Amino acid sequence: MSEVKIINKGEKFTHANAGSLKDFEGKEFLKDATGATSCELSFGTLPSGAAVPFFHSHKANEENYIILSGSGRFQVDTDAFDISEGSVIRVATNCDRNLKCTSREPMTYICIQAKENGLEGYTMTDAEINERESLL
Repeated sequence: MSEVKIINKGEKFTHANAGSLKDFEGKEFLKDATGATSCELSFGTLPSGAAVPFFHSHKANEENYIILSGSGRFQVDTDAFDISEGSVIRVATNCDRNLKCTSREPMTYICIQAKENGLEGYTMTDAEINERESLL
């Protein structure tokens, strides 16, 4: 994958571009590029038959995997199950996890890592509807 590029940046936002996901290969972490302070974001892809080369766990952060294309198998400790495009998998702290691509095409996914039990407000409990002139 080519390097993540900053498209534009303001005091309250960063717009970055990771390039074409259909041509993406490897693993790309986005936290530093976007300046994220609440979570780590990454894109990953595995070619057919490949698995992440190690199991890993996290002490404080849960991970959420979103499978964008392809299919495969996911393992959490001793539980293994099939995954495919559209699958969303949350993995808690202090357990081993790994994934493998079993489809003919590469498996592309997003991984979001954030502090377990750290979400205090969401959707409308953390949102306000505001009147503003649309520039869209």
